Amino acid sequence: MYKKVETVFHGRPLWMESGRMAKQADGAVVIGYGESMVLVTVVAEKKTREGVDFFPLTCDYQERTFAAGKIPGGFFKREGRPTEKETLTSRLIDRPIRPLFPDGFRSETQLIATVLSHDKENDPDILAVTGASAALQVSDVPFLGPIGCVRLGRVDAAFVVNPTVSDLDRSDLNLVVAASRDGIVMVEGGAKELPEEVILEALFLAQREIQTLLDLQDELRRALGKPKRPVVEPQVDRELFALFEQEAIPRMKVAFQTPTKQERAEAVRRAEEQAIAALAARFPDRVSELKVFSEEVKSRVMRAAIVKEGRRVDGRGLEDIRPITCEVGLLPRAHGSALFTRGETQALVTTTLGTSSDEQKIDALIGEQFKKFMLHYNFPPFSVGEVRFLRSPGRREIGHGALAERAIQAVLPPEDSFPYTIRVVSEILESNGSSSMATVCGATLALMDAGVPISAPVAGIAMGLIVEGEEVRILSDILGDEDHLGDMDFKVAGTARGITALQMDIKVGRVTREVMQAALYQAQRGRLQILEQMKQAIALPRPEVSQHAPRIVTLKIKPEKIREVIGPGGKVIRGIIEETGVKIDVEDDGTVIIASSDLKAMNRAIEIIQGITAEPEVGRVYKGIVRRIVDFGAFVEILPGVDGLLHISQIGPGRVAKVSDVLKEGEEILVKVLEIDKSGKIRLSRREAIKSGEEARQGQPNPKAKSGAGDGP
Repeated sequence: MYKKVETVFHGRPLWMESGRMAKQADGAVVIGYGESMVLVTVVAEKKTREGVDFFPLTCDYQERTFAAGKIPGGFFKREGRPTEKETLTSRLIDRPIRPLFPDGFRSETQLIATVLSHDKENDPDILAVTGASAALQVSDVPFLGPIGCVRLGRVDAAFVVNPTVSDLDRSDLNLVVAASRDGIVMVEGGAKELPEEVILEALFLAQREIQTLLDLQDELRRALGKPKRPVVEPQVDRELFALFEQEAIPRMKVAFQTPTKQERAEAVRRAEEQAIAALAARFPDRVSELKVFSEEVKSRVMRAAIVKEGRRVDGRGLEDIRPITCEVGLLPRAHGSALFTRGETQALVTTTLGTSSDEQKIDALIGEQFKKFMLHYNFPPFSVGEVRFLRSPGRREIGHGALAERAIQAVLPPEDSFPYTIRVVSEILESNGSSSMATVCGATLALMDAGVPISAPVAGIAMGLIVEGEEVRILSDILGDEDHLGDMDFKVAGTARGITALQMDIKVGRVTREVMQAALYQAQRGRLQILEQMKQAIALPRPEVSQHAPRIVTLKIKPEKIREVIGPGGKVIRGIIEETGVKIDVEDDGTVIIASSDLKAMNRAIEIIQGITAEPEVGRVYKGIVRRIVDFGAFVEILPGVDGLLHISQIGPGRVAKVSDVLKEGEEILVKVLEIDKSGKIRLSRREAIKSGEEARQGQPNPKAKSGAGDGP
């Protein structure tokens, strides 16, 4: 059976269909917007995986280059490992979907979103999120949806729902929001230092607009939806649970008062073992159930202390931020370095400056792009006291790095004033709480230490939420335990002026506008406090880049002069590079970028290029070379490849009978440009150069010229 539902959504056709493609999947939907299309499928194993205490869900987003009418680059001419965009979009699908499966559902489930068409204006990533929900809605897989997803932009202070790629070029906001009927479930995005009230308005505008997408899914489900599989929720023996609580709660309360992470984890483990051992003799065949109870008791103890006593596991109040230390300039050869420590979270962050040849080339569906700023995040196992194989960066590392990169991007200097390629690397050395927000703080410090003229320092903070009935508690600077056992993870980064990046995942069904507003403003207070701590280490970017960084100078030449700088087959530019050892990049618009750590070599390269590209000016005196002597004068080269005529009447103060009596070919003389006619012919005067005294001021008199001055009759 086939069904298509459609509407016009903010000026463009939006539609969903099911029953035509991928019919052997448990659920399949094609969603389109403009001329962008995504196929999303869901398949879940019929049997529940035994022995797992988590939901085995995999979400994959894949772009096919045929969607944009392209052939892949590379030797094999086919798609390879997931790109950063594909990885980030896979996370974008997973985060709002995962909490909406019922407890007890443990069948391995896979969602695959495949881009079939990309019109280069409507980004398929938000379609993949909505399409995933729609595929689950028509399938037999139990799902507590639907959800929808939109992007919010802001152009000329007006919000734009689902902005096009060209809209985003002019937007100071790029916010992806996923929401259900009840409220917002996921946020990911960045802004250019926008105030909290603007972000708040954008979030709830997005939530209202998403209702249209939910209506379409409901219509599709009513037409094609399969009966949902029964889910057997875990049965809890209330009597046994009550006995376990009696044994565990007193011990857990004491254990959770241990202030440091490793010691607290050990104390909680011992409390758990003691509580289980106290009941194991009476219930020897039910030890596995007791272990399951332990997670619930941990959550109740931690949450009760926060809600009833206002006390967190490390003894802080709800808004307290852990002690912060900031150090810069630790690594002598790095261009910029910083060590940012907040409680038991520590990031060593470095900045490296490069030239345009170090830019990252991205072969995206919308076309070839180049990145001049990269932030890479590494999370080694020792940072949490674990042992595991080192692998290439996973989805988490890529996602955390992208969040921090977005937070910093808004304050970077424009390329025309700071033409460096910038790479920031964050090595997480300890983790208990938000290491991505520590990365934001450390990146700011490392950039300033490297002399990058950022417009303002950026700090980040992770917020948490505990909801118990009508009681709501917002936590600043959350720990790992509070993230794991809490109801919201809300990361906010920004300057003193406003927000530059945020990310939010909500585990409860609804967060009101009032709670969201309170969280944003509490995050603002924490952010300002952290910024003050950072300023004590370094308040402003260093006035100069590191002595180990390349110096970069930008020249502007006329585009028609580019061929003269490059020369036939690149001969001229190669010669300059070989002579000076500098790096030179020439852009199509006439921008010439020269990079070198040797100031003398750079100045020499600048001198050569300026000589090649200079144009003669009327009234200016030049040191020229006599190239050819004729009866009526001499042709003098005043610039590389530029000759002018020095008439015999303009050679000396007196009359010159024969040119060769005064001048010799190859001789250097000073001449003044008298005239450049419409055809470009140049008339020169040596007499005027001598008369104006330029020869004496240059301090380079021409002996031959002086002796020849009196040779005339």
